[in-house]
Formats: sequence, structure tokens, C-alpha cells
Amino acid sequence: MRHLDYCYWLPAFFTTLTALAAAAEPGPSGPVASAHPPVKAEIRKVGDRFQLWVDHKPFYIKGAGLEFGSPEKLAEHGGNSFRTWRTENGRSSGQEVLDRALTNGLYVTMGLDLAPERHGFDYSDPAAVQRQFDSIQAQVLKYKDHPALIIWLIGNELNLNARNPKVWTAVNDISRMIHRIDTNHLTMTALSGLSKGLVVDIKSRAPDLDLIGIQMYADIVNLPRYLREAAWDGPYIVSEWGATGYWEVPKTAWGAPIENDSTTKADFYRKRFETAILSDPRQCVGSYVFLWEQKQERTPTWFGMFLETGEETAAVDVMHYLWNGTWPTSRSPQLHLASLNGKTARENIRVKPNQPCSARILAVDDTQPALTYYWEILEESSDRSVGGDSEHKPAALSGLIQDPRLSEIALKAPAKPGAYRLFTYAFDGHGHAAHANIPFYVDDQPPTVANNSGQ
Repeated sequence: MRHLDYCYWLPAFFTTLTALAAAAEPGPSGPVASAHPPVKAEIRKVGDRFQLWVDHKPFYIKGAGLEFGSPEKLAEHGGNSFRTWRTENGRSSGQEVLDRALTNGLYVTMGLDLAPERHGFDYSDPAAVQRQFDSIQAQVLKYKDHPALIIWLIGNELNLNARNPKVWTAVNDISRMIHRIDTNHLTMTALSGLSKGLVVDIKSRAPDLDLIGIQMYADIVNLPRYLREAAWDGPYIVSEWGATGYWEVPKTAWGAPIENDSTTKADFYRKRFETAILSDPRQCVGSYVFLWEQKQERTPTWFGMFLETGEETAAVDVMHYLWNGTWPTSRSPQLHLASLNGKTARENIRVKPNQPCSARILAVDDTQPALTYYWEILEESSDRSVGGDSEHKPAALSGLIQDPRLSEIALKAPAKPGAYRLFTYAFDGHGHAAHANIPFYVDDQPPTVANNSGQ
């Protein structure tokens, strides 16, 4: 992991961010959007730097990906914007999402959900492309005058597992349509990674876009090099970044990806922001950290910065610091150890069916020494979605842990052979938590040791 030292100019950067954010506060907020006109968003080039301007003021995006999470919490921690992946998310209408943003003084990059090729959509089918175009146009007409809106995000990772370059022609046609009927807002698309061939396609087939979004996880530390190699010389937003992906970590001997604990994740959030986002004031106009809520993806804790029960994790603390230059008054517990039978998650733990076991968590909190704990065992997820597609959380197994509320527990291995995970949580009682999980395998075979490496 490469980590550049920006300590000498961090204070000045925070001062600049604070000034930009203060200068770019949304107009009067309230639940009735019709009381306020739409704001103008534009990209200006000032010297050799691109800047996002909102409502005729410079604006740097301090944002998060959010659909089911709390805009109130985002504003409380110093964020000024969030992105979505679609206009209607199944729980809230686009109007409700935008109104809630406005009430909390936040701006929105609103997702327009284009069908990806990996789901079977054929961008060589003119009728299907036209139907999608018509649907997107109706969504734009419905929300284009909302005062919380600043950017239209046309499709998410449409290049992932895709081969048909006509997708970018469709994106360009939608961008041109938006610019015809909505003269106030910008257009972009979000890309999975960055390469020279991808940039060539975007420049030649979708030149109408105002900027691009780039989405990377552990590999984001190489983004400065990828930008040079791909010759992308325009503005961009890092539209997804965060925890190390399950495709980027070492695996157990039976193929289970090894998830970092919440404290390790938070350290990576900070290093990645400083290395790949903070380091580029010339082209990068901000970022959306992933994910300001909870989500099942390989595990129920992998990408979410909050637990399913609502507690904040250390990643939220780090973003508060990066957005404000100061740490929050109350922070999440720090996790120092999680072990099963004296072994950590990287040690290929195998046990026999019904075998008595022990486990331990060591977490500390400087302001709240009396932590509480919880443990549970889940089967290893069998879902293998791509690109963040929906997954189901495996059910917790009952009756195996003697007292799940202790920091050191006695437990019995499941009777059924197979792959499992032991999850552990430490709570401070004030809305913050630490977490870790340990993969283990139940069988009667001798242990197998794999020589894996990763981040």
C-alpha cells in the first residue's frame, strides 16, 4: 500500500474546503422544493484547475453514496452532498430523496439507472435503447427543477463485464437530451476503473458528458498513474471508493475472502483519500465515499459504514476528520484483536463438527470503557453477485454460543460441514461500534495451509 505524506499541507486544505463549503451552502432549505428555483451547476477551468461551481459559487464535493442511509447524519458529520444509483429506490421516491436533501442543506448527484449489458441488455437493439431513453427522459423532466439537484449520473459501471461500445452512444444521447431540456445541471457517467481504451471510447462516443465518475477501491492508490496512462485530462469525481473489495483481499484455503476489521478499514479510508483524492486538486472536484448505510455484499459488514442496527463505525469517524479537519467528539471503539481458538481470520481455521471452541475480542474506547458485545455465526454467503447487485444475508445459527454478550465466549461448532463466519461486535452504547469476522471451516479433514497475500 503506497501512502504519500500530505501532513504538511492538510491544514491549509481543510481551511480551503471549509471556505468552499461555506460559500456554496444551498439556498433556504425546507420540505417544499417548489418554493425555491433550481440551482445552476457548472464546471469552470480556473488556471490549470477544474472547479465545480454550484449556485455561482465554488463547491468541492464532500459526499457519500446514500440511498437508504441518513442524510441527517451525513450533514451532521460535515458532508455536503450524496449520490444515488436511481431516482426511485423502492423505499423513497426521487421527490422524497431530494426534499430530504434540501431540508438538510445537501446537494444530490441523482442516478439514472441504465440497464447494464451484464444483465442482458442489448445496446444494438434500437427499440430497447429507445424505450430506455424515453424512460430516462421522463425521470429527468420530473425532477430537473428541484433545488437540491446538481448532477445527473447516467448509468453506473456500464463498462463492467461489457463489450458493446454502443452503450456510450446511448449515454451520449441521454446527455444531449438532458442538456436540451435542463440547462442548469451537469451530466456524468460512473466507470468501473479507468483504462486508455475506456477513455478513448468515452471521448469519441460520449463527448457531451461534462465529467466522469471513477470507481475504485484498494486499487485507487494507483489512480494518479491510471489517469496519466489513460490520458484523461478532464474533470472527474471519485464516485465510489472505500473498503478493500472482496476481490482484492487474500482468501482462505477454501476460497472465503478475508474481510478487514472496522479499525483497519478506517485506516485504509484515510490513506486512500489522502493518496488518490486529496492529492489531485487540478482535476478532481470531489468524491462520494461508499457506503453511508449498511449493505449485504459477501458479508453484512463489508462495505457499509454503519451496522444493520444503525451504529456508526470508525470509517464514519475518519470521514468526519477528512471533511472537517477535526475528529468527532465521540468516536467508535478501536478493535485490536478477534480470534477463534487463539487464531485470527488469516490462519485457515478448521474445526470438527460440534467441537467445543473459544473466541475472544479485544476492543478499546478512550471515552467509554464499559463496552458491550455481541457474537453470531452465519453460514458463508453463497451469493456471488457482480457490481454490487443484490444479495441475501445468510441466516444466523442459533444455540451455538453460550453467552454472546461477553468479550470471551465459549461456543460449539456447527454440526453440518461447510464454510462459516463468526461475527463479533463491540458497542459503546452511544451509537458507535467496532466489528470483525472470522471465516472457519467445519470438517473432519486435517488443516490445509494456503500461502496467500493481499491487502
